[in-house]
Amino acid sequence: MTLPGLDVFADRLPDMLDDIGTLVTCETPSADHDAVAKGAALAAEFGERLLGSAPETLVVDGVTHLRWRFGTGDDPRVLVLCHQDTVWPIGSLATRPFAITDGVLTGPGSFDMKTGVVMAMHALAVLRESVEDLPVTVLVTGDEEVGSPTSRELIESEARRSTAALVLEAAGDGGAIKTGRKGVSFYRLTVHGRAAHAGLEPEKGANAGLELAHLALAIAQFGDPTVGTSVVPTMSSAGTSTNTVPASATLAVDSRARTVAEQLRVDAAIRTLTPTVAGTSISVDGGPNRAPLETASTAKLFAVAKQVAGDLGLDELPEIHVGGGSDGNFTAGVGTPTLDGLGAVGGGAHADGEHVVVGRIAERTALVAGLVHRLTRRNALP
Repeated sequence: MTLPGLDVFADRLPDMLDDIGTLVTCETPSADHDAVAKGAALAAEFGERLLGSAPETLVVDGVTHLRWRFGTGDDPRVLVLCHQDTVWPIGSLATRPFAITDGVLTGPGSFDMKTGVVMAMHALAVLRESVEDLPVTVLVTGDEEVGSPTSRELIESEARRSTAALVLEAAGDGGAIKTGRKGVSFYRLTVHGRAAHAGLEPEKGANAGLELAHLALAIAQFGDPTVGTSVVPTMSSAGTSTNTVPASATLAVDSRARTVAEQLRVDAAIRTLTPTVAGTSISVDGGPNRAPLETASTAKLFAVAKQVAGDLGLDELPEIHVGGGSDGNFTAGVGTPTLDGLGAVGGGAHADGEHVVVGRIAERTALVAGLVHRLTRRNALP
């Protein structure tokens, strides 16, 4: 089949906007499994209408995910990866309603990433009109915003079956493709001390809160801005009352790194911390959550994307490296070439100003369709 042109997707834009509105007006905060299930049911309904078949509905620990698999031959398989859960709590629509005003689409989760879900469905619908046996897997997961604890195994399994993964997360500024993401590590450190009366006999205690302060200062030094590594103590708590030496304290740490080597360096540093305050001890939970999405995993795919953009008559694609993680980190982590940020152009993810530029939806959908069209051919990657 020939590469679908921009006009094909421009004609579909009104239907795409209707589908986006349907998804956005169904609130799906990650922690509300019933709400996520309702959003998945809506995505399954319009996905079946567009793709010609119902998805598998996979419920893992109460969280609903959708999977479509097409194609039975030995041609290269492409994984198209989306999520429909959001960070927005139920009731957010009351103050941030779905709307389209002066070419800007707004509403909770519209940019991150419900528009991307709709784009993926419409891109593949056009391709399947000509190639019914298109070798593509589509995943729409329901827990990406909380680290994908129930979908990670599913994502990695499908990535291993695929020659490329395309992630429909929101684009970077100006439509930039995300060719690099930092790896993400989360830690929870617990300091174990000994309680005592803070006024009568503080010397008999072992102050876990004081040790926590030492830890926070030490951990903050593990970052290295020259190579893009951040190590940030975030939430902390200590003590049970104002007149008691704290017997326990906890500290959460968020770390981001561009390379696996840096991620492992920080991990080793945190695990070898020793207490400063006599009588206290430290335990560490957590570790690397997502490996970095490094340019080695994206370079060849990005070259193909630039070729497709040129064939479609689009402006040259910019690229960007970002600190936030996504499910693309998982696909790259198992060795599957990955390209991220292929979704909506706009801004304000997780913020009051979340929005999508309507005039860019058709061209981005055409780009996704063109990439799938090219990557399902043999020897597509240079």
